[in-house]
Amino acid sequence: MKKDGHIHTPFCPHGTKDAFEEYIEKAIQLGFSEISFTEHAPLPEGFVDTTPNQDSSMKLEELDTYFEQINQLKLIYEDKIRINCGLEVDYIEGFEAQTKDFLNHYGSKLDDAVLSVHFLKHEDTYACLDYSPNVFEQMIEKYGSLENVYENYFRTLLKSIHADLGLFKPRRIGHMTLVKKFQKKFPMTHDFRSEILQILQAIKKGSLELDYNGAGISKPLCGETYPPKWVAIEASKLKIPLIYGSDAHQVKELKQGYTALIDSSYFQAD
Repeated sequence: MKKDGHIHTPFCPHGTKDAFEEYIEKAIQLGFSEISFTEHAPLPEGFVDTTPNQDSSMKLEELDTYFEQINQLKLIYEDKIRINCGLEVDYIEGFEAQTKDFLNHYGSKLDDAVLSVHFLKHEDTYACLDYSPNVFEQMIEKYGSLENVYENYFRTLLKSIHADLGLFKPRRIGHMTLVKKFQKKFPMTHDFRSEILQILQAIKKGSLELDYNGAGISKPLCGETYPPKWVAIEASKLKIPLIYGSDAHQVKELKQGYTALIDSSYFQAD
């Protein structure tokens, strides 16, 4: 089956207002047989969005409408494509209990979900590491080095895998090398191989999946998939399922990076 497991929607405040139907019709045209709408879930109760426009996620009061619209579309398109109702849930260090409460309340409504790290904690402050090159540069200054930012990211990612988020914890880890989004402007010579292999072992032990995300191909300062090919190959050796995700925030981004992914050794390793 041809699946896109990571698609955003008109409910995304930092995306476009392209309609659900436009995403679905385009996905059918591209030959997908299954798609998952995984809009950014409301941030945990008590957490203040650090982005300038505070537009990282949908609002809690929008959730019921979001679910209703997707469930209606499931019925309309049931003979053409499988549609999953999902969310991309942020793991934010220090807000595990609130995230667990949210998932306990809404998790039964989900067919699919992604668990991602966008916000990093440093002392008592947080920052969104993929918001912009300027914010990322400020993080480097605050952390003392680029290497320290990477170390904190992979440490937080590992914590997300081990975190107790309850019965409805997402089973797929989102764009696990997102920290490399601006790597062409802030090049890192160390490949963090040992940290990444440790993360893959934790994913394997937890019987989790990996989001094989094509969005990085389209980012001018990244130019590679999340994760890159060598990580996908290591994941395949461990029999970790890699699920393609366009991470599309507008219709024209559907299938971004897909060719690079299907040409990788992962799909030939078995």
